[in-house]
Amino acid sequence: MKFTSPSRRSLLAGGGAFALAGACAQETSAARPDRKVGIQLYTVRAQMQEDMPGTLRRIREIGYDEVEFAGYFNRSPQQVKQMLADIGLSAPSAHVARDLLRDHALPTLEAAATIGHQWIVFPWLPPEERTLDQFRAWADVCNRFGEQARAYGVRLAYHNHDFEFHPIEGQTPYDVLLERTEPSLVHFEADLYWVKKGGVDPLPFLEAHRDRITMCHVKDMDTAGNMADVGAGTIDFAEIFARVPFEHYFVERDDAPDPIASATASYAATRRLLDRA
Repeated sequence: MKFTSPSRRSLLAGGGAFALAGACAQETSAARPDRKVGIQLYTVRAQMQEDMPGTLRRIREIGYDEVEFAGYFNRSPQQVKQMLADIGLSAPSAHVARDLLRDHALPTLEAAATIGHQWIVFPWLPPEERTLDQFRAWADVCNRFGEQARAYGVRLAYHNHDFEFHPIEGQTPYDVLLERTEPSLVHFEADLYWVKKGGVDPLPFLEAHRDRITMCHVKDMDTAGNMADVGAGTIDFAEIFARVPFEHYFVERDDAPDPIASATASYAATRRLLDRA
């Protein structure tokens, strides 16, 4: 998986530094006409690095109610909490580097609780760790972290890319994660672009695992298989949103040429889709 600089890995590592320093039932769409639109801040990572408060204010002006972090740009948990309160945003979720979940669980959870996160998300595995043994080992880490998170009022979710749907030795890694993790401790965040990129039809997949998948990344795909602003691609979000409810909907586009313009267009499309679902 290729990312432009700053990378997701470096952003998450930065978030880990402050974490150490700072040491619902799903309902039908008809019952949730007020579903909020959030954004995964990796979309605007360059802007966040340059001017975090200014970028968050712009995100709020666009209309977003929620954000999902991928790094905290050397701010303390208390600073992040205050910044969000001043701007009028909530941050129910954050992607956190996998080594922090394994090696520094308690300070990571303390930081999350301070900010007000309800979810910590396992973001990805690098290519050298994508073996069945590694998936099993990380599933065990997720179970342990999920158990520890209970005391902090925080839950854990695993975020997919496409590689989890590519069979290894006759087994699909996503199935390994589903089977090896405890349902009450480990949930999943479905990145809808990467589900489709992995060769899986999103709607049947989501309906089959709706008891485990609690959040989604609203990321569109164009006819060539590239990322697109929401509503400018081929994924049938209208049917998905009408038939599968999520706790949180986070817009994301990893490679937006103009991240603020992309965030603006995707917000408008996602808001319309949710209002009609």
